[in-house]
Amino acid sequence: MALYNKFGSILKQSLSANGQGSMLNSIRSMASSTKLFIGGLSYGTDDHSLKDAFSSYGEVVEARVILDRDTGRSRGFGFVDFSSDESASSALQAMDGQELQGRNIRVSYANERQPRSGGAFGSGGFGGGYSGRAAGGESF
Repeated sequence: MALYNKFGSILKQSLSANGQGSMLNSIRSMASSTKLFIGGLSYGTDDHSLKDAFSSYGEVVEARVILDRDTGRSRGFGFVDFSSDESASSALQAMDGQELQGRNIRVSYANERQPRSGGAFGSGGFGGGYSGRAAGGESF
């Protein structure tokens, strides 16, 4: 699966320069993906209502609305994971651009999250990292 995602990201970069985004979705559907990204969700949409909206296209393994960690409020997007590629493909074709709870949603295949660079240690980020010495060069 990682190979397909790598291939997909390389292909996406090359095709996006040519404006061929729809071709990318067609190719990605052949790469057997069961997880869909759902964007443009109403803030009132929860996991249960998202699952209900997509369950008519096949067995939904998981439906999850992403919440803001500080407020607990929906961030306006989520993911639906199907048990089969065919179900995910059917749902994508049928639901992309459709209305759900008063909002037109965007449906696409989910991309694997890219690893974040940096971090708390070892990146030389804020402050340059830990040196083990005080400002005057004295050890502490």
